[in-house]
Amino acid sequence: MATHIESGLKNIVVAVKQVPDTNQVRIDPETGTLIREGVPFIVNPFDTHALEAGLQMKDRFGGQVIALSMGPPNTVMTLRKCLALGADQAILISDRMFGGADTLATSYVLTEAVKRIERENGRIDLIFCGKQTIDGDTAQVGPGLATRLGFAQLTLVDQIIDFSKESRTITVRRKLEGRKEIVQTQLPALLTVVREGNKPRYPTVPSRLGAETAEVTVWNNDVLKLAPELIGLRGSPTNVKRIFAPERKMGEILGDGEKDPRGAVQLLVQKLVERDLLSF
Repeated sequence: MATHIESGLKNIVVAVKQVPDTNQVRIDPETGTLIREGVPFIVNPFDTHALEAGLQMKDRFGGQVIALSMGPPNTVMTLRKCLALGADQAILISDRMFGGADTLATSYVLTEAVKRIERENGRIDLIFCGKQTIDGDTAQVGPGLATRLGFAQLTLVDQIIDFSKESRTITVRRKLEGRKEIVQTQLPALLTVVREGNKPRYPTVPSRLGAETAEVTVWNNDVLKLAPELIGLRGSPTNVKRIFAPERKMGEILGDGEKDPRGAVQLLVQKLVERDLLSF
């Protein structure tokens, strides 16, 4: 287990999620639900960059990295991948009572887990999350967690510029639409990381083998003792009614672009004008 540099970082929590591989997910057109049978699960791609950011901070400034996930029992495999990459501890929050949670209930459970980690391990300086998950795409859990904890929150981070042990501040660059922004804040802070922020490392063979039998701590609601009305479906004011793929309209071939390119262009312009997509 890593030791922290005096006045440096003590504990870094990285929130990760196990998600279905969306490249292989299909939607049942009758029920409007995901067909999960036979679909492999992966680590949420954005979260791999969050983990790398946490590991880089540990490499530079010390401390220990704690991977935290909420999900079904098989999420242990995802957390073992985090251990193989360099996380010092892995904690799984798993209980049927947590199932069906929306982002509000999820952020509440994660908040209580982080508080427990702090009671057991000491001060938490940083929390890293991926920008969003590829299954929910809400980007709400990270900010929700920061708000509940009272942490400063820096979203859409693509570069960590500086960390000062003396002033206990972190300076980052945020990737916004059409511009970038440099922000500094006091610790503790929660950062959500974009994919462009770093290149995740690969595990070594020894670390991968060691992670296969490494201990993953599991907390159910007997441990966390959260009120049933605040967790899972009961604690979720929103729920997904239907998931559907957008209908694709039949395409239309306009003229012969190879033999008569000029005629094809004229026909295309005519169609655009007819649909009020082009005017002169």
